[in-house]
Amino acid sequence: MKSLFRKLRKLALRYGGVVVFFDEADSLGNRGSISSGGQQRSDGAKIPGIFGDSCHGGAYLSPATASVLVRESFVVGGAAGGGGGGGGMGTLQALLTELSGLKKPRGFFNRIVRRTLGMRPKNPPKYRILVVMATNMPEALDEALLRPGRIDRMYRVGYPSKAGRVRTYEGYLAKVSHSLSAEEIDKLATITPYATGATIKDTINEALITAIRNGRTSITWPDVIKAKHLKELGPSEDVEYIERERHAVAVHEACHAVMAHRVRQHMAIDLATIEKGSDYLGMVASIPPDDQFTRWRSEYESDILVSLASLAGERMFFDGDNSSGVSGDLESATTIASLMEGHWGMGSTISSHASNRRFEVGAPGGGKGKDDSAKEIRHALGDRIEDKLSGLLAKAEKFLTENRAEVLSLAHALETYKTLSGEDVAAVIDGTQGSVVDGRPYKNVDFLAKIEEYHQASLVAHRNHEKPEIQLPLID
Repeated sequence: MKSLFRKLRKLALRYGGVVVFFDEADSLGNRGSISSGGQQRSDGAKIPGIFGDSCHGGAYLSPATASVLVRESFVVGGAAGGGGGGGGMGTLQALLTELSGLKKPRGFFNRIVRRTLGMRPKNPPKYRILVVMATNMPEALDEALLRPGRIDRMYRVGYPSKAGRVRTYEGYLAKVSHSLSAEEIDKLATITPYATGATIKDTINEALITAIRNGRTSITWPDVIKAKHLKELGPSEDVEYIERERHAVAVHEACHAVMAHRVRQHMAIDLATIEKGSDYLGMVASIPPDDQFTRWRSEYESDILVSLASLAGERMFFDGDNSSGVSGDLESATTIASLMEGHWGMGSTISSHASNRRFEVGAPGGGKGKDDSAKEIRHALGDRIEDKLSGLLAKAEKFLTENRAEVLSLAHALETYKTLSGEDVAAVIDGTQGSVVDGRPYKNVDFLAKIEEYHQASLVAHRNHEKPEIQLPLID
């Protein structure tokens, strides 16, 4: 670090000023984490449930809700990971010294020879050095770095707006041959709400690779969509389910999708799939149609309904039985319900659970309740969370009962095509023509009877752990 700034000072004198840029500034470390050996989860365990079980429990949630779940998974389970030491105490301390702006005297001739000759040493020059740093983990930076006189200004660079994404897509697409229309580019910007410049560039490069593999030099709309899904979900594993398990996964995801399509207005379905990935058996991915910065109780409740749809649906379609694949869905639903009841003023009480814990309200010596009846009225937080989840689960059960035909229709489409776009999901549910799938046959009474018959055969196979007696019905 000292040799770097020595060189910078020489360049500053030669050119009148110099700019130095440190990328990934968090790697410089944090003295607090160095002294403690770095922070980690108290149990050292992998984050369970939401993002690693049978159903990708976070995919169908909005990015804002998903970010809450990630944050709470780390905070509740233990301390979040710190800087980890990074470059070490010596590097950080040297940088802090250089940023302090201490004047550096000139070299040996100026300090020693001029004094020997009775001459006054020249004053240290004014080194014009602009230090710029970038990080994705501002919380990992040492506090001393951010003090006035060192890093004077801090800018938070957010995600590009839709207009910015459109211009970025246009810029990268201009460098390759493509057949995308202005409407398709606008749609692409809409369905990638949190894409950065690097993400957009990577998507276009992957789309070009897909086109070349198919013997073309021009990018088409399907190439871009395939590249988007590959980057977001990773490559699917070439695994074939046994028939009864394939049907169970399809029903599970269909329950999520039908609930999301019917009750959630702030999110749109991007895709639904039963193709197995590295850490999920299937998923329903959703995207916000608009750039939104505030969230409402009704939106969080609809998110919980989508989460609980898998449990309600499995119990309804499999005679009260359910799989362990709902664990991630239950964790996400419980986390959001906990925050609604205890933090966001969206529950049956007004007080903040965080403030109550901070001031030890209800703890020994922290204050005495008015009377026993008041305590009974104001349930414990856990009871209130359970009441909210139970009420929403009952609502989900009622909804799925009323939409049984739509769930089985979408499950059939998933078993047939494995992956459906959001347009095709809507087409199957509403009985219209989609981009690939024609949903009109799913409103035919005779075909619905065949789908129901196939489900009953799969239910018997599930009970007896055997192959269904009839095959998946085909659309004429």
